Formats: sequence, structure tokens, C-alpha cells
Amino acid sequence: MSSHHIVRDDQEPALIIANGDACSAELLGQLLEWSPLVIVLDSAMERVLELGIKVDVLLGDFDRGFDANYYKEQQYPLEIVHTPNQDKTDLEKAFDYLIEKGHRAANVIWATGKRADHTITNLTNIVAYRNLLKVVLLDDHSKVFLLQNQFEKWYTANTILSLIPIGKVTGITTQNLFYSLHNEDLIIGYRTGSSNHVIEDGLVKISHETGDLLLMECWD
Repeated sequence: MSSHHIVRDDQEPALIIANGDACSAELLGQLLEWSPLVIVLDSAMERVLELGIKVDVLLGDFDRGFDANYYKEQQYPLEIVHTPNQDKTDLEKAFDYLIEKGHRAANVIWATGKRADHTITNLTNIVAYRNLLKVVLLDDHSKVFLLQNQFEKWYTANTILSLIPIGKVTGITTQNLFYSLHNEDLIIGYRTGSSNHVIEDGLVKISHETGDLLLMECWD
């Protein structure tokens, strides 16, 4: 796969490649085409090299016999960012790196599948960055992002949308969803909005008063 440096705008989302299940070549290619910066997390680098992807930054704690010179020879130029802090995941460290460099948005792939603990952590850790970085996690079956208090977007009828609260979310009201909510609460583990769907082509509106609410656009 060739270089990704075909960029429309320097504020296009950066791309972070984690180390979960791989996505399709089609999705990967679409994201690479417009990404001004590609970050690979730690041991995913071997898998990325096999695909011939041009990488800008390799980031992680490198606790598995890491040889920096080897990767520098394989990819030039390559910035290597050693982040030994064990209080944060490598994905969180990548978010911190992007914020420090002035980026405002990031797409994340290979962040789901494989280990359940990694998947849950990756999905929920974006909450802490809600006011710092717009984060979207993607795989071949879903697109996940954190909602602002007021959200609206055009969808086709029958699009599957799931509303997943992180903790408790209050005062949720929806329009153009089959299972509608009217100033109601969702609480993780007790009541969520999984597997809802759009009634008709048009705008879907979702508002909530307090809490952190994930929207998952899903397809089979």
C-alpha cells in the first residue's frame, strides 16, 4: 500500500493504528488517503510493515525486545516516541501526543476485537478527551464516537444506531429513531439504547443533558 500523503487539509483527522483485529483493506485505504499523520502503536508495527504502509510515528512502551534502529531502517523518516508510563494505555498516549502537536481529530482502527478488555478500554477511554480531541473508532462493522449534548445527522432508513452510556446519561431525547426516548436516562449495565434504527430517510436528532453518551453506527 502506497504513501498516504495526499492531503486536502492539515486538519484532516490523524490515523491511529492500534493492535486489535485488522479491518478490511478497503476501509484502511479510505482512511489512509486523507490522513496527514499515521501513528502506529507498539507491536502493531510488524503487521503494518507487512502491508507496506508509510508510517510517521511509532509510539509505545516497547517492552517486548524493541529495536528502534530496525524500524528506522524500514521506514524513513520515522519518529519513535517512547512512552513508558504504565498509568495510560498506548492509545491514550497517542491521543496525548496528537493534542500536544495541535491536532484536533483522530480516526482509530484495529482497536476492537481480540481481547475484550482492550476493546472495552479503547471504547470508553475517549470520554476523557471529549473537549480536547474528536475521536472516531472504526472497524468493518461499526463507527463509534462520543456525542455532544446536541447532535443531528442525516441517515437512511433502517440504519442501525446504538446509544451506549458510559456510566449514567440523563435527559435523553431522540427524533426519527424507532425506539424513541423522551427526556429519559440510560445507565450502563441496566438500560442502554442498543440496536435502535432510523425510521425514515432524514435527520436523526439526539440530545442529552448530562453524562457521556456513545453513538455506534452499526452494519452487518
